[in-house]
Amino acid sequence: MTGKRILLIDNEEGLCRMMTAILEDQRYEVTAFTDPVAAMRRFSPADWDVVVTDIKMPGMDGLEVLQHVKDKAPLLPVIIITAFATVDMSIQALRKGAYDMLTKPFEPEELLYRVKNALKTNELLVENHHLHQELTGRFKFDRIIGNSAALRELLLKVEKIAVRDTSVLITGESGSGKELIAQAIHYNSTRHDKRFVAINCGALPESVLESELFGSRKGAFTGATENRKGLLEEADGGTLFLDEVGNLPLTVQKTLLRFLQEQEFMRIGDTRPTRVDVRLITATNADLSEDVSRGTFREDLFYRINVIKLRLPPLRERREDIPILVTHFIRTCNEKFATTFQGITPEALRVLTTHDWPGNIRQLANVIEACLTIETGSHISLSTLNQIMEIPHEQGEPSSSGAGYTSSLARFEIDYLCGLLRRTEGNVEEAAKLAGMNMATIYRKMKKYGITKESVT
Repeated sequence: MTGKRILLIDNEEGLCRMMTAILEDQRYEVTAFTDPVAAMRRFSPADWDVVVTDIKMPGMDGLEVLQHVKDKAPLLPVIIITAFATVDMSIQALRKGAYDMLTKPFEPEELLYRVKNALKTNELLVENHHLHQELTGRFKFDRIIGNSAALRELLLKVEKIAVRDTSVLITGESGSGKELIAQAIHYNSTRHDKRFVAINCGALPESVLESELFGSRKGAFTGATENRKGLLEEADGGTLFLDEVGNLPLTVQKTLLRFLQEQEFMRIGDTRPTRVDVRLITATNADLSEDVSRGTFREDLFYRINVIKLRLPPLRERREDIPILVTHFIRTCNEKFATTFQGITPEALRVLTTHDWPGNIRQLANVIEACLTIETGSHISLSTLNQIMEIPHEQGEPSSSGAGYTSSLARFEIDYLCGLLRRTEGNVEEAAKLAGMNMATIYRKMKKYGITKESVT
């Protein structure tokens, strides 16, 4: 076998057998389905290198299969087979992410040619994707947005421990950015030129999680048709990040503990240990000490992963970062959707800075994107915000005291400007870019409130 795995879907059983024979003759590993619904029920992105599907099928057509595959594996190439290759259909399939179209009837050589090209393209895409992750991840802390005292204190700790090759446990609420902190540790460590591999331990069932982490030998269980590396081997020389580590089953905890003690582990079904050099960073939004007391988390493993503990403060504890984050998310959406939104009104921003944000930064980012989706003006307004999130009545109405509102707005502007200037080390031009304002406005407000560069840097 070439090791390349092809998922083949066609409701014509005879054509399915013919294509399978053609592909297997070239030593490809083929799994064929005549039922597209069953194929998608069994679909797992890591199991395939290319998907070949007919377009006209009962239960689920090829475009629906394509959408399902792309939702789970954007880089995985999909070849669409059709007997009716109209221009409109081809455009629709290509827009949805199809790699190629193959028109019936076709010669065996044409099928092999399209599959071979798709596999080559997939290899390049995966390689480029990993390279892009490496390059874009090599940062100091510029992907971590904020200038609050709590965040600055945390990043000082991160900078110190990054060079210490030891286990780190990051605690913090869901959506607060724990993976970004883990990436900052990795890309500022001596392992920065190796891979950073992440997995959410709460997103996979126990049987799948064990094989994903440690890998498996051919024949170890039903469906194990080849030797497969686990994420620990994929991260060899680099860093493995286990998010929501408290969800690890006890059986997996035992194997992980052995790895931390010996730097070796057993693949499922293997008889010889595999040795790797991996730094482990874990994260949780739960209290692991309580899990230890309940017996759902091993005490010895807890002490192994908790050598250094970092607490990431929730967004409500660093409200002064919210204006900077809002500006960042507006700019990101403008780049993503080719829009030209200018910012947010003071009234709407006041609501955002007083909200408690139980979903933290992730929730704030989603709110901003939702607002920009329906906003008709150049700035996110209070009325638009009110359609996306529930605003307390007293916040949705202007203050009965004009002086009180003016005073609150002035205090906010002073804090916001000072935060911007501290973050940019007094660079007014850079501060203006971050705020989405022109330099003249920044200088005018600095003069209005008596703010100087020296007073904030």
